[in-house]
Amino acid sequence: MTYPTETLTHSDIWATTADLTILRHKLLDLFSQLAYQEGDFVLASGLRSSYYVNKMQVTLHPQGALAVGRLLFPLLPVDTQAVAGLTMGADPMVTAVSIVSVYENRPIPALIIRKEAKGYGTKAYIEGPTLPKGAKVVVLEDVVTTGQSALKAVERLKDAGYTVNQVISLIDRQQGGGELYQSAGLKFETLFSIQEVQERYRQLAKS
Repeated sequence: MTYPTETLTHSDIWATTADLTILRHKLLDLFSQLAYQEGDFVLASGLRSSYYVNKMQVTLHPQGALAVGRLLFPLLPVDTQAVAGLTMGADPMVTAVSIVSVYENRPIPALIIRKEAKGYGTKAYIEGPTLPKGAKVVVLEDVVTTGQSALKAVERLKDAGYTVNQVISLIDRQQGGGELYQSAGLKFETLFSIQEVQERYRQLAKS
């Protein structure tokens, strides 16, 4: 898949604009152009769907990764001590946010949570810097459907002695994930609803 010419020829805008509203619109365009597909798909949750969001097309895209980091960072509470997520969907997200945090003079480390414990060495579930007990960690998720992936990450972090009160996603498919987090006592925020992505996808298809 080729990148839209506009994103490559005007890459300076992604790095220099102070207007996060503009950056959000540009990231929405990337999701609509590169990641959103319609067809017959089976999701990680096991559910069938008439559409799929191939989020890695955006979170591993150079301007996409930068926008993800810049837009998610301001959503973090001021006392956040780390960002974390379940491998591998959240890996580029936590990395992007951590890098952006350095430029914002508020360095925040990234943690990657394995689905299964490492089979050698420390046999750890969590990779990244060791934090003090009770450290406040925000969980990041790419696309939320049922919410089980991020909830698994929350449970692993709590088992390690960390405090987790919030989940932030890029896209909410609005299929029960938000309600699951609420029932678990977690605050939930998302950059985009799936309806926003679908509406922009159709607008771009007409142009």
